[in-house]
This record gives sequence, structure tokens and C-alpha cells, in this order.
Amino acid sequence: MELGVYTFAERTTDPNTGETVSAGQRLRDLMEEIELADRVGLDVFGVGEHHRPDFVVSAPAIVLAAAGERTTNIRLTSAVNVISSDDPVRIFQDFATIDQLTGGRAEIMAGRGSFTESFPLFGYDMADYDALFEEKLLMLLELRESEVVSWQGAFRPPIDSRGVYPRPVQHPLPIWVAVGGNPRSAVRAGALGLPMALAIIGGMPERFAPFAEMHRDAARQAGWDPVPALSINSHGYIAGDAQEAIDESFPYVAVTMNKIGKERGWAPMTHQEYSNSASLRGANFVGTPQQVIDKILFQYDIFRHDRFLVQFSVGTMPHDKILRSIELFGTEVAPVVREEVARRRAAGVKG
Repeated sequence: MELGVYTFAERTTDPNTGETVSAGQRLRDLMEEIELADRVGLDVFGVGEHHRPDFVVSAPAIVLAAAGERTTNIRLTSAVNVISSDDPVRIFQDFATIDQLTGGRAEIMAGRGSFTESFPLFGYDMADYDALFEEKLLMLLELRESEVVSWQGAFRPPIDSRGVYPRPVQHPLPIWVAVGGNPRSAVRAGALGLPMALAIIGGMPERFAPFAEMHRDAARQAGWDPVPALSINSHGYIAGDAQEAIDESFPYVAVTMNKIGKERGWAPMTHQEYSNSASLRGANFVGTPQQVIDKILFQYDIFRHDRFLVQFSVGTMPHDKILRSIELFGTEVAPVVREEVARRRAAGVKG
């Protein structure tokens, strides 16, 4: 199993100090986080795209290109690119460039976006939300497949036999589809033979098992062999003591989740709810290294997934605490999980 970290590079007010880190400092801290993840042997680091004042990354490709020059082995992915409100040609060129700079470590995670600010910003109509994503995803796949492209769609000027450069090192350049709670998205990803990143940030993980099966069934029906990979993406925080992990992270998580919740009509998150979500069958990977190990393996028995990514920075946690979580994840959690998943897979094959 591949293990990694993703972030949206939140820039929220520290509830304990009342201070807000500058955008420049948050980006410099993010570089250190990616460097450390590479150094402790994690497999993937993802950076998401937002167009709001409380997130500092609106151009993930630029951040990942900078990270590529500071790292050696770790794979660098968006998490996500909001392709519906962007130009697939530019996205492909950006990530092909990263792929060349890093010797083949770039990935694209395509998503429709959980926020909508980018649509009016770039002149798109929210009424076209689904159609935009479908058309632009298909175009992105065409760009990946062919060096010279002819294309015509509803939302972009046509392309008539034009070359798109540079070409990436990897062929094909990995493109994942990010899925939240939309079954149609899981089926579409499977039918296209694309790996799926399934976000689980609330509720019991068992509720999401049908999404994994829909993805795999659609892939099999479309003739894809082997079936494309599955990633589980969730929130978390690791500390030496279970209660310490909950108490340290809750104020920062609550700032972010309650702000989003106020916009969407959710009830405020309570400390008890957050604590419950850290249980084995809850959504959040908050606790000691051993608790996180147990939870990843518990979910592996449900999903048989190939990748697990955790978001430690739900709210602008103190930088040193994020670094400590990454270190514990890479040095204490990852080796045990990899060994045990390999053992279970081998036992399954033999059985």
C-alpha cells in the first residue's frame, strides 16, 4: 500500500493565539512538510486547489514544481485540480512539466471541487457543473493519449490537429478521479479505467464500501484488467498520546469545519463528536501511531485499497506539530502498514 499526505494549505487564525500566518510563511512551511514526507519515506504528497482567503494554494502545479526540486522520491499530485473551471490543455502541460522536472513523479487528481468560487472567477456557469467536468475530463484523457490533438466540445474553442507539449516522462501520466458522495462519479471513473480517490471525512467507513465496489464493477464491465487503483483520503493527526492527539488538533479542526459548516448549514462540531470520530469505526485518523495503524488496517479489510492519504492540516495547525505527525506517520505507521498489507495480500493469493 502507498501511504502519503495531502493538504489544502489552510491559512486560518490560530484559536489559541489569535494570530494568522502570512501566505508566504504558510507556503514555506508547506515546502518543509513535503521535504520531510520525502525524507521519512512516504510515497505521495498531494496539494489541493482553492480560491478562497483561508487557503493559500490556488495553483497546485506551481507548488508541486517547487517541491519537485526539493525532493527525490515522493510522488507529487494535485488533490485536486478543479478541472471543470480550468483549461485541460494547461493542466496537462503543467503536470507534464512537473513530470519532466522530477523524472516521472507527477500525478493529476481531477475533481469537480467542493467549493464553487472558481466558477464565476473564470467565467463558468454553475448550471453546467456536471457537464463541464465530464467534457473536460474526457479532453484531458485525449491530451494524455495523443501528442497531436483534434477536439471539439461545448465549453472550449476547438483544437484542430495541434501538438501539446511537453510530453510527460510517464506514459500514461497518472490521472486519478476524486470522488466524495456521488455514485455516478465512481462508476464513471471505473468505466474509464481511472483510479479513484475516495474522500471519507465523516460517518462510518462501511457506508462507503459500495463506492469501491461500483468503481471496480464498472471497470470490469468495461474490460479493464487489472482494475484501476483505489485511494482512501481522510483527515487525521498523530501524537504520542491518544487524548493529546484529540485535544491538540480539535481547536484547529473546529475553526475550519465550523466555518464551512456555517456556510452549508451544518451544526457546529463538538469536542465529543470529534472524539467519537477518532474511534476505530469513525472517519478521522486521530490518535497514537498504533491507533492509526489499526484503523488503516481495519479499513483495508473493508476496501482493499491501494493507497491511503491523510490530511493533517485541517486548519492551520502549528508547523512543528504537523512536522511531528508527518514524521510519526512515515517512521512508525508506514512500515508496519506496508508489511501487514503485503502479508494479507500474499495470504489472500495463497488462499
